[in-house]
Amino acid sequence: MNKEMEFARKLEAVRKLAKTQGNMLSKEQVEEAFGEIDITGPQLEPVFAYLKTKNIGIGEPVNIEEVLTQEDKDYLAEYVESLKELPVLSDGEKRAYAMSAMAGDSVGKLNMINLFLPQVVDIAKLYSGQGVLLEDLIGEGNVALATGVEMLGCLEDPEEVDGMLGKMIMDAMEDYIVENTEAKKADMQVVDKVNQISDQAKELAESLQRKIAVEELAQETGMDEEEIREAIKFSGNKIEYFEQ
Repeated sequence: MNKEMEFARKLEAVRKLAKTQGNMLSKEQVEEAFGEIDITGPQLEPVFAYLKTKNIGIGEPVNIEEVLTQEDKDYLAEYVESLKELPVLSDGEKRAYAMSAMAGDSVGKLNMINLFLPQVVDIAKLYSGQGVLLEDLIGEGNVALATGVEMLGCLEDPEEVDGMLGKMIMDAMEDYIVENTEAKKADMQVVDKVNQISDQAKELAESLQRKIAVEELAQETGMDEEEIREAIKFSGNKIEYFEQ
């Protein structure tokens, strides 16, 4: 395994470790992990910077309130208030409902969902500040929770329930963030292409002192005509330098 791949693997490993520790790592944990691949001292600064972007605190937890938008805070206050109506269960009741859910009992499943709804909120807060709404993270987590309780029959011990459901909730939120990030990148690529074609069309139109045809710009730049037409369409037909 080359050093770049090993670095990426270590980065993912410490990020996942942080999630199990309330989004927090000790400096020693980071140093130990990356010391194994001879990354030390000042070389760790990019690592600490990356972890900060993921709301992972070093030595102390990140203040989640600082990364939440006002929209997130408003939604969170209202949502948490609605959860106060859920029944409070004793440890014995939690275990009993976990066992009944594992056996396929619908009441047990419902109670497991109710039990984990506040935990979905806590997990979502760990993933906040990464370009997605807290409301959407909670929604993804709740869907994963509902799916997860239907799969508890595969477990043998009720002590495994917390770990399985927690992992499914976290995985769902991580997948959503990745998908959202990739979608935004794709949107930005489209915007960049539209701007590029608009600039080139403007340059050619000004040199010819008239509006131009798609075929002319394609011939001038070597771009595909369909690519140009797609960019015009994405702009809402607002690139003014083309003939109508």
